[in-house]
Amino acid sequence: MTATSPTPRKKYDLNFARWVYENVDGGDRMAKCMQCGTCSGSCPIGDQMDYGPRKLFMMIRAGMKEAVLTSNTIWNCVSCYNCVVRCPRQVPVTYILHDLAALAVKEGYAEAKTADNARFAKAFWWSAQKWGRTDERLVTMKYYFSTGIGDGIKKGMANQKIAMAMVKTKRMHLTMPHKVKGTKELQAILAKAHEIEERGNNGQ
Repeated sequence: MTATSPTPRKKYDLNFARWVYENVDGGDRMAKCMQCGTCSGSCPIGDQMDYGPRKLFMMIRAGMKEAVLTSNTIWNCVSCYNCVVRCPRQVPVTYILHDLAALAVKEGYAEAKTADNARFAKAFWWSAQKWGRTDERLVTMKYYFSTGIGDGIKKGMANQKIAMAMVKTKRMHLTMPHKVKGTKELQAILAKAHEIEERGNNGQ
């Protein structure tokens, strides 16, 4: 996103909907949303969100920028794409939620999420480097336990319902994790990329 968004911290910003339509990936198709609720009804963890996608889109149209960018809806999307596949108007709901999350970080609406996201990113890349792919169970476990064993167990127990929903939609599997072919080669590539990045950060 290259355009400058409207000034934040307004409870209602009537320019917000137009900005989303013009700058968010898939935002132009959001204008075609007929509020049928298929997206919210298809979401495996819709009951864990502040607002379902249907209501969130209505809030965008109403200019409720702060409420949209501080909701947990944009963070709880598990990218199962059920909403995208089933939408009768072909609105790319998942892409829109992802871009809204990026906007929330950029404009300071998600400051509390920054450290949390860093821990998740670390768990994500650990799985990618070790296995050549991300395994939802391993990423989740490493992420949950990054703040302590007790906290990890508590989070795991509290999110059992979400885990079962992800299994049901095939976003999380019960089989043993499998490594991709050429894991050592992948690790060498990632190590080289990290080396180049470090040199760049050091001004070399």
